[in-house]
Amino acid sequence: MTDPIADYLTRLRNAISAKHRVVEVPASNLKKEITKILFEKGYILNYKFVEDGPQGTIKIALKYDTVNKVNAIRNLKRVSTPGLRKYTGYRDMPRVINGLGIAIISTSKGVMTDKEASALKVGGEVLCYVY
Repeated sequence: MTDPIADYLTRLRNAISAKHRVVEVPASNLKKEITKILFEKGYILNYKFVEDGPQGTIKIALKYDTVNKVNAIRNLKRVSTPGLRKYTGYRDMPRVINGLGIAIISTSKGVMTDKEASALKVGGEVLCYVY
């Protein structure tokens, strides 16, 4: 697999479009950090790290609106790919839907959102947009 982050986002996207409640993805440290950010920002209901085998899996409970049956995640977009990396400084941080969405950034101080990276004045690789 050349792009595990794109695979992670695609699995989430497919589960949302199929109206699944839970999705399982292969675990890695970067995927665990992205999952924690999605939980903290309220895009997913819950998550659980399952240690089975050498890699393990992440079970993610998706969050739906009970009235309209609409998912909390409208769109997931991969920005930086293995063939074309996208980097940004803290002054040029991307704004996702004028601040309503989040950009997940991989910095030298860890994986964080665009707002946290701006506050710490660090730049990095823009992994994805979530809104």
